[in-house]
Amino acid sequence: MSMFDQLFEFIKADLTMTTTCMRKPISPEDRLLITLRFLATGESYASLHLQFRVGVSTISRIVRSTCSVIWQKLQPTEMPCPSEETWLQVAAGFQTVANFPNCIGAVDGKHIRVQQPPHSGTRFYNYKKYFSIVLMAVADAHSRFVAIDVGNYGSSGDSRVLQVSAIGRQILRDCVTLPAARPLPGSTVDVPFVMVSDEAFPLLPNLLRPYAQRELDARRRIFNYRLARARRVVECAFGIMSSQWRVLNTAIRLDVNTVDIVVKACCVLHNFNRNNIHDGDVLMPPSSLHTHINWGSQPNPSGTQIRDFFADYFISPQGAVPWQYSCAGGEQTRVMESRTS
Repeated sequence: MSMFDQLFEFIKADLTMTTTCMRKPISPEDRLLITLRFLATGESYASLHLQFRVGVSTISRIVRSTCSVIWQKLQPTEMPCPSEETWLQVAAGFQTVANFPNCIGAVDGKHIRVQQPPHSGTRFYNYKKYFSIVLMAVADAHSRFVAIDVGNYGSSGDSRVLQVSAIGRQILRDCVTLPAARPLPGSTVDVPFVMVSDEAFPLLPNLLRPYAQRELDARRRIFNYRLARARRVVECAFGIMSSQWRVLNTAIRLDVNTVDIVVKACCVLHNFNRNNIHDGDVLMPPSSLHTHINWGSQPNPSGTQIRDFFADYFISPQGAVPWQYSCAGGEQTRVMESRTS
């Protein structure tokens, strides 16, 4: 069965309209085809009208309703609300794919270009000089979205968007579903689970960003390289999704609320595609080494302390990988390599 057939069978009941004595409704197959054609090409409603012989206003309603159905039906299975088991599976994937232990996701934001909403001023005008909304996402090691937040103003920076998003409020700050801290492989120190990000985000106990580029020593350079290997998966997720659903590469000329629905549908369809071509992660058993360390006078370690611990771990015999010294670059890394050999 093709992926289109799988998707159609899953949402067919919600796309089927009642036949009346007045007119015959548009078939669920055509509704899904029109919507997928719009998402995959970004063509205008006028162009779709010529291809499917359906009125422009009807296409507008079809796209909005079908995207809502796609999100409502696929989200519980393709992007469920993260649980502790979900985070452990994600961490196992990062350990295997990116050699980054205790990592539960890569965070980044993507600007989705939109037509300027009426009476919006400069709220949607971003630093790239166009109007947009922000898609904030957490990706796993296989470039699948674990959690998303859509709809913040394009003028807001990534750090601000994270603060007001559900990802920042419910995951990074409340830490309701995050697993308890556990040692890194080969270590006896309990370290919290973290997400990785770029320089646009703040340094938090559960969110690591790279060291500043000025005055980088070998230890910090290696940490930045290891973090970049883990963080690239979210960039890959955005790239793969945009190449498949090219409406994201155009200025979407729809109401902002409809744009939010379209973006959510693209994200969940991206996961649907990825899950059908890739086997799931294997949950790694928890380590039996659980001891505690005194992180200082503060009751909880700071983001700086946790980042420094990861940096020390990545140059230790337990945490180092053979290629990190040549890939990180610089003469100082050769000195560091001799210390760990």
